[in-house]
Amino acid sequence: MLEDIYNYLELSESIATSGQPSESQIADIAETGYQLVINLALSNTKNSLSDERSTVESYRMEYIHLPVIWEYPTVENLESFCDVMDANQEKKIFVHCAANMRVSAFMALYRIRRLGWSPEEAFQDMQRIWTPEAWWRDFILAVLPSEDTA
Repeated sequence: MLEDIYNYLELSESIATSGQPSESQIADIAETGYQLVINLALSNTKNSLSDERSTVESYRMEYIHLPVIWEYPTVENLESFCDVMDANQEKKIFVHCAANMRVSAFMALYRIRRLGWSPEEAFQDMQRIWTPEAWWRDFILAVLPSEDTA
């Protein structure tokens, strides 16, 4: 069951997020009808799968790996993520990283920057997972649209 995946959150009928799923949980993701798996964790992250791409593709899902260094998220990382989300809006998407922290922050920022959500609304799901500190808080504040451009 998807609810057993670490920090699993269903954001909508077409988007869910989590920490690192196991190989058997990837089978559950496929059985639930997801078409695309996006991974924001590095390949050498604790609990990462040795060949996640092959595992995901063996279940006839697409796989996109957009590694984001935990201590150094970049605007380029965020823009790549937003572009992938925009390009795949018609698909059922499962997004994960190691603990659903990178993902929850990027999803909130995607909703604000590309979908026009208010920060209060967009950050609610992220706050169910964690409260950013240090470099993540600074990164989030740096990439939020200013009041002038929002």
